[in-house]
Amino acid sequence: MSTDMEPKTHGIHHITAIAGDPQKNVDFYVGILGLRMVKKTVNFDDLYTYHLYYGDENGSPGTIMTFFPWTSKARHGRVGVGQLTVTSFSIPAGAMGYWIDRVNKHDIDFKGPGSRFEEEVLTFHDPDGIELELVCSATESRAGWDNGQIPLENSIRGFYHVTLSEEGYERTAGLMETHLGFHKVNESGNRLRLASGERGPGTFVDILSLPDAQPGIMGVGAVHHVAWRISDANSQLDIRDYLLQVGCEVTPVMDRFYFHSIYFREPGGVLFEIATDPPGFTVDEEIGKLGTDLKLPDWLEEKRSVIEENLLPITLPGKR
Repeated sequence: MSTDMEPKTHGIHHITAIAGDPQKNVDFYVGILGLRMVKKTVNFDDLYTYHLYYGDENGSPGTIMTFFPWTSKARHGRVGVGQLTVTSFSIPAGAMGYWIDRVNKHDIDFKGPGSRFEEEVLTFHDPDGIELELVCSATESRAGWDNGQIPLENSIRGFYHVTLSEEGYERTAGLMETHLGFHKVNESGNRLRLASGERGPGTFVDILSLPDAQPGIMGVGAVHHVAWRISDANSQLDIRDYLLQVGCEVTPVMDRFYFHSIYFREPGGVLFEIATDPPGFTVDEEIGKLGTDLKLPDWLEEKRSVIEENLLPITLPGKR
């Protein structure tokens, strides 16, 4: 199989991070950022830890921020090289003033708005210290969600880009350009920007070269992995075979119920996932009821009672 093989990845599928207190996590991402609770389930590899999914109204790939909340007593991580260090959400042109007022209203410290690659960027942190950005995009065409908290015209549309911190970006960029379908679109100082597919919000990744920075340590406040989109299961198998041929250590396909996944580490140490777009989050809930109940796959239903006993109760803002 040649390096111009198809299929290629086509943007960000989801990002998964480690949180502390689950209720504070819900209050921030639903109550302040206005994302939808798309799915409330558990970490299939750690059954007594929630896996919380936030996104747009339909749970579309490219909008999904997920968390494993380890509780407020869990070990905190350290942000550094070998990690995804900044998650950037896309907001429509003209929405920045609204969001400055909103973060001020909630007493959230922020920086900006500043300029990067002719974009307007606002920077702040979530309750566990995860660095977030809102990026105003004149090219954003995805629909917002009229959720009753954030006006439709100002609502977050999904991801704009992610930032990877590396000792150097040559090997990481080389793998992504040669094997995953990314291409260079901009560069400034120690920041290199790549895009996949047709480029645009949700397809960008910035790689920072930070040769003197400390390595990151996983824990609360750190991002666990980033998942790139692949169109279907057959394409995923093809790209897995290809990555194995070029020397990547790739996991077998794992059934995550709402998508299928393979994992490997890029040369700088960031954990990459390649996740299928289907079957999606409506396989076990109607769109109108997404995120309302604790959902478990069939193979965990027999353990539901003990799982529920070991999970802290959480409620959506406005439902208390």
